[in-house]
Amino acid sequence: MALFGTDGVRGLANGPLTADLALSLAQATAVVLGQGRSAEARRAAGKRPTAVVARDPRISGEFLAAAVAAGLASSGVDVLDAGVLPTPAAAFLIGDIDADFGVMVSASHNPAPDNGIKIFARGGVKLPDAVEQRIEFALAGPKLQPTGAEVGRIRRFADAEDRYVVHLLQSLPHRLDGLHVVLDCAHGAAAGVSPETFRDAGARVTVIGADPDGLNINDGVGSTHLDHLAAEVLRVGADLGIAHDGDADRCLAVDAAGRVIDGDQIMAILAVSMRDRGVLRDDTLVATVMSNLGLHRAMAANGIRVLQTAVGDRYVLEEMNSGGYALGGEQSGHVIMSDFATTGDGLLTGLHLMSEMARQGRSLAELASVMTVFPQVLINVKDVDRTRVADPGVAEAVAAAEAELGSSGRVLLRASGTEQLVRVMVEAEDAEQAQQIAERLAAVVRERLAL
Repeated sequence: MALFGTDGVRGLANGPLTADLALSLAQATAVVLGQGRSAEARRAAGKRPTAVVARDPRISGEFLAAAVAAGLASSGVDVLDAGVLPTPAAAFLIGDIDADFGVMVSASHNPAPDNGIKIFARGGVKLPDAVEQRIEFALAGPKLQPTGAEVGRIRRFADAEDRYVVHLLQSLPHRLDGLHVVLDCAHGAAAGVSPETFRDAGARVTVIGADPDGLNINDGVGSTHLDHLAAEVLRVGADLGIAHDGDADRCLAVDAAGRVIDGDQIMAILAVSMRDRGVLRDDTLVATVMSNLGLHRAMAANGIRVLQTAVGDRYVLEEMNSGGYALGGEQSGHVIMSDFATTGDGLLTGLHLMSEMARQGRSLAELASVMTVFPQVLINVKDVDRTRVADPGVAEAVAAAEAELGSSGRVLLRASGTEQLVRVMVEAEDAEQAQQIAERLAAVVRERLAL
C-alpha cells in the first residue's frame, strides 16, 4: 500500500506512524529534496541545505517532529524549528527564507491520537505524486551519512511567527476596524497566532478553542464542529465567527445570526470582490466537483468562469498553477489565494473575508447573499465494490435522475479513494426532491455493487 495519501503520510501515532518511520522518512526526503540545484549551490558556498520544520500542538507531534529534525540533521540538512505554527505558515516560511524544503507534522482535522507528515518542496509547494514516489523508493536505499562539520544543525526559528503575521497583515486590502469576530482555533496550531493577527488587523476578537493541551485538538471545536462558535457569536453579539481546523489551513464562518457560511459561499464573496478590484485573473475561480450548484449559478451571473477539478486541494492547486489563477478552493473551507499563499490558509481567508465586510460596510449575511445555496444531500453507501461504480445499471439510474432534475439540480457519484464505499450526492432546488432521488440512487448502488 502506498505510504503517501492525499495529504502526506497520516495515521495513528505510534501505530503505523512511528518515530522510526518519521526519522526514516526525513532521511529519504533529504536524499530526494536535499540534492537539488539550490542545495548544491549552498554546498558550493560552504553551506548546508536548509529545511523548516513545524507542527501542530497534538502531543505526539513533539516526538515526531524531533524524529524528523534528527533524520534531517543526520543527513546533513540544517533544520529551522518553527515550533507550533499553522501548516500555511510553514509553507510561507519555506519560500520566505528560500529554504530547500520543509516538513509539517500535523493530522489537520483528525482527532488527537492521529498525526501526519506533510512535505513541502522549495517555495513551499506541495509535492507532486512522482516526487512522493521517489521519496518512498528512497526509504529502501542508502542514506546520507555525513560526518564532522557536514552534519546538520538544529536551531530555533526565532522570528517564524512574526514573519508570518507581517505577511498576512501586508496582504490585506482593508483593515478590520469596527468588526467584532469570534475565533475558534480548534485547540490547534492557530491558537497562538490567529487572535494576535486579527487584533493587529484592527478587529475586536473573542476567542474560543485556544487552550491546546496536546489532547484536545479538534475535540468538539473548530471547523468540523460549528455549534459552539455559532452559540458564542450570538451570546456576545459579534459580527461573525471564524473557525479553523487543527492545522489552520481551513476557514469556515458563521454570520451574526449563527448561520453557517461554507467554503463555497466564502469563495463566492472573495471572487466577486477580487473581480471588482481587478485581481481575479481571467475572471476565473477554480473549485471541485463537490462545490454547490449555487456557486456555479452565482459566478455565471457575475461573469466569472468556474473550472472544476477532482476533490482535494492538491488538484485545485494543480489547476490554479497550470492556468495562473488567483483563487480556488473547496466547500470544506480550503481556500487558496495564490497571490499570497501556496496552500489553503485559514487565517488569510478569514482576514480577507472580514476585509471585504469592512470595505463595503456590509454584514456577512449580505455579502453571502450573492449565492443561493442549493439543498445538497450526500449519502455514503458502504460495503459496496467501489471499482464498479461505472456499472450500466447504476449509470442508467443516474441518467434517469439527471433527466428528472433537468437544469434545476445535479447528480454526482464518486468512489471513495480509501474505503469500499460510493458517495451519492444530489442537489436540487427542492430539498425533499434531492433527498428522494439520493435515497433512490443509493438503493440502486447498494443492490448493483454489493460485495
